[in-house]
Formats: sequence, C-alpha cells, structure tokens
Amino acid sequence: MPQDTLPSSATRPVIKRTARGIILDGDRLILIKRTKPGIAPYWVTPGGGVEEEDSGLVAALEREIDEELGGKVSSVVPAFVDTTEHIEDDGSHGVKVQYFFLCHLDSMDLDRRHGPEVEDPHGQYEVVRVPFTRVGLASVEIVPLTLRHYLDANIEGLLGLLRGE
Repeated sequence: MPQDTLPSSATRPVIKRTARGIILDGDRLILIKRTKPGIAPYWVTPGGGVEEEDSGLVAALEREIDEELGGKVSSVVPAFVDTTEHIEDDGSHGVKVQYFFLCHLDSMDLDRRHGPEVEDPHGQYEVVRVPFTRVGLASVEIVPLTLRHYLDANIEGLLGLLRGE
C-alpha cells in the first residue's frame, strides 16, 4: 500500500465544515466577542458553516463575512485547518473541519449585517478589533485554542503572507 494512502478505517466522517476569516484591518484583527448567558465571554473569527448552495469554501467565507460584518474581504489565502470531534443534534458522530483563511478587510458596514446571528441571536455578538500582536492576542480568549496558538506563533509569517512575501 502506498504510504500516502490511509485505510478507510483511519478516516472519520466529516459531518460539519466551516469557513472562517483571519481578517486583518491594518494592524488589527477583526474578532467577534460572543457572550452567552452562563458562559464566560469568548472571541471567534468571523465565519460559519459551509452551505450546500455555496460554490466552495471561499464563497462560504464571503457569504459569512457579508452576514456577520456587512463586509467584503480580499487577498484571501488558506492559512490553517482545525479538525475536532463533533456530534450533530441528530446524534451523528464525526469531525468538524474548520478552514481558516487569512484576508484583508476591504469594507465593513455593521448596519448591513443579517442572518441568524443578527435575526435570532443566542447571546450577544460584538464585533471588536484587537491589535495583531502577541499582547493583543493574549488579551482575549480566542477559540479554538489551536487557532490562538497558531496565531501567536505565526504573526510575522501571516503578515508576510498577506503582503505576498
């Protein structure tokens, strides 16, 4: 058997895919502060589930950015993948794969936000800008933790990637 081929028993079914943006606005990272009753606040990158009507991951990302920020992005570059165990509401087991894309914020109009986070929020969604520095990243609880560690370890490389270096 070739080394790059894994037996099917080694793979887990992907039951959820998301596209999320590591969105830089100058020297600041755009995050969403999530506040839910009974849970400590946490910060996430804008984005969400890939829908059947999305033509691909980048299309899903652009739709989610429009919904959550009323925004547009450019210079979209794949940056990080996070895979975790996941159980759907119907009880099916598998993994959730989150695809993170580095991008530049072109525009944002919070009055244009729409979609479930705005129309039927479960808690609060506050758009915030955090300095894209180690101190800035340490000032918030970014989830998933794997992303927080990745960002902290790769600030310089991500900035260079966005500049096309």
